[in-house]
Amino acid sequence: MCTAITYKTRDFYFGRNLDLEYHYSESVTVTPRRFRFDFGETGALSSHYAIIGIATVADNYPLYYDAVNEKGLCAAGLAFAHTAKYHAVRPGKDNVASYELIPWLLVRCSSAKEAREAVSRVNITDEAFSEAFPPTPLHWIVADREEAFVIESTSEGVKLYDNPVGVLTNEPTFDHHMMNLNNYMNLSAREPIGRFADNIELCACSRGMGALGLPGDNSSQSRFVRAAFNKLNSVSGDGENESVCQFFHILGSVEQTKGSVRFSHGGGERLECTVYASCCNADRGIYYYTTYENPSIVGVNMRHENTDGDSLCSYPLRYRTDIGMIN
Repeated sequence: MCTAITYKTRDFYFGRNLDLEYHYSESVTVTPRRFRFDFGETGALSSHYAIIGIATVADNYPLYYDAVNEKGLCAAGLAFAHTAKYHAVRPGKDNVASYELIPWLLVRCSSAKEAREAVSRVNITDEAFSEAFPPTPLHWIVADREEAFVIESTSEGVKLYDNPVGVLTNEPTFDHHMMNLNNYMNLSAREPIGRFADNIELCACSRGMGALGLPGDNSSQSRFVRAAFNKLNSVSGDGENESVCQFFHILGSVEQTKGSVRFSHGGGERLECTVYASCCNADRGIYYYTTYENPSIVGVNMRHENTDGDSLCSYPLRYRTDIGMIN
């Protein structure tokens, strides 16, 4: 379960909540321009755009959850457990394994427009990275400061959807999420106008009643509506601190508290929570994050690394809470 959003002030920002019940030793990982990617069906590439994002690095390969390249193109994969279907290799297509899709796009495309064109030739395959990392059912949001779109691989093949709200969660398919927004068209950030009846005078007894009916549960449908409402009504300054803080506040409106989402697994019970939240300044290549245990914002600047190198650079996530006592 996850939520991803885009946000634009003076700069363009992209990020997500990762909602899971476990860690995979995630790290903020910079992939420089000369790192060699061996894409299984489309060949090797050792000269490309640099990337920064959160990944699990396995066998010196960055399995990115979300990332941005040096040109400002962003991508994130979110759980799509019931509908995602990957396929066998198809002749005449660019066959890309699901775990390869984020780096495959970000190393070669400088814009969402280029990425959209590249995806039009793609077949997403069911090849596993390894026995320890089988294919994860996902769909993806891809964005730059000009546009966003969604990629879904289903039994019918790869589908692309324009994403005018710049939000993605999980099931159901993206077109259903957009249709569902129609059910909330009367919500407003402003005070409500009494329309109940002409012969009775009603008043707003509390601030915020214009959004009465905004769903507050943790389902993907409700998180989509809530994230879209908060993002599209968001007001902040255009400085870096104000923009980044506002971004994390928007994600905070859909974060999951440990214990509020429980499910059965293997005869026991698991607790899902927001493992990390991220916000990347796509224009400057700065990746910010918080973790469930450490709400302080941590930043990594891609341009402070050797982006012309050939080796990955990773910074493990900080999980320890630092409480600032002032007396």
